[in-house]
Amino acid sequence: MDAQPFQHLLARLDRLTIKQKSIVQHFLQINVQRDGFEELIPDLKACPHCAADAAQLASWGRSGGLQRYRCKVCRRTCNALTGTPLARLRKKDCWLDYAQALIAGLTVRAAARHCSISKNTSFRWRHRFLHDVAAHHDARESGIVEADETFFLESFKGQREMPRPPRKRGGVGKTRGTGPDQIPVLVVRDREGHTADFQLEKLDAAHVSAALRPLVDKASVLCTDGAAIYAAFARRNGITHKVVYARPGLRVQEAAFHIQNVNAYHSRLKGWMARFHGVATKYLVNYLGWRRMLERYTKRIQPEFCLQEAVGRPMQQLKGT
Repeated sequence: MDAQPFQHLLARLDRLTIKQKSIVQHFLQINVQRDGFEELIPDLKACPHCAADAAQLASWGRSGGLQRYRCKVCRRTCNALTGTPLARLRKKDCWLDYAQALIAGLTVRAAARHCSISKNTSFRWRHRFLHDVAAHHDARESGIVEADETFFLESFKGQREMPRPPRKRGGVGKTRGTGPDQIPVLVVRDREGHTADFQLEKLDAAHVSAALRPLVDKASVLCTDGAAIYAAFARRNGITHKVVYARPGLRVQEAAFHIQNVNAYHSRLKGWMARFHGVATKYLVNYLGWRRMLERYTKRIQPEFCLQEAVGRPMQQLKGT
């Protein structure tokens, strides 16, 4: 707007009623949040369509409150959200509030009330925000590396048709440990806090080896319980292996080798997930990624960090990526 029409507009603001001034103030506040939102999203590193270098992206107007670009190579347009799980989602002015709800670990309905959106939108946003977060785990761990599995009861929560009769109020599984209704999750942590976890189809040597082989190098010391699958993996890959038993007096070997770090993570994970009263197995990896994100940033986490993780461009680099 030119200076003269702007001054004319300011001179007429005194004629507004109190209610009208409140509406204008609310409208301006929303637009300030929208304008600031774009600054929170990291710049594109490449064209999301053809992977051409970011230098090939030329400004091409604005759309939906975001800067639009046109690729000089493929001639297609894009913005900072193109190709991400947040693309085409509406109500951008509510996203920071929803990111804060993720930090607080609110349930779907509580997050909906917090952001003044419907519960269906809240559910959809949750898994859009967590889709890429689920893949953000450390790709390399070193030093003393602890590995141990934990189990989550298989759940068909939210599905209309199930292959078994429903359990009343959650109930308990028919089996314990490695039973068919128990979903194994392998958690791997080193002493610097780098964390990776894997939802396994089956707790056997093949699946454990596939998860650990690219993660643990030969210079590491692998600490596990007495399960034979870990010993077999370490033997095949030439990795030093320390077996730590859960019996009193044997939980720590040679004053340094133990799995208490990873077991403490299991406890924090299970305690944090209890608020959701069970999660559907199809979404379990999203919740695992959610918890890893909270652990990675600890008390330093901010809503903008959640947005950056959600679009797949986190500012905090992961080890080995």
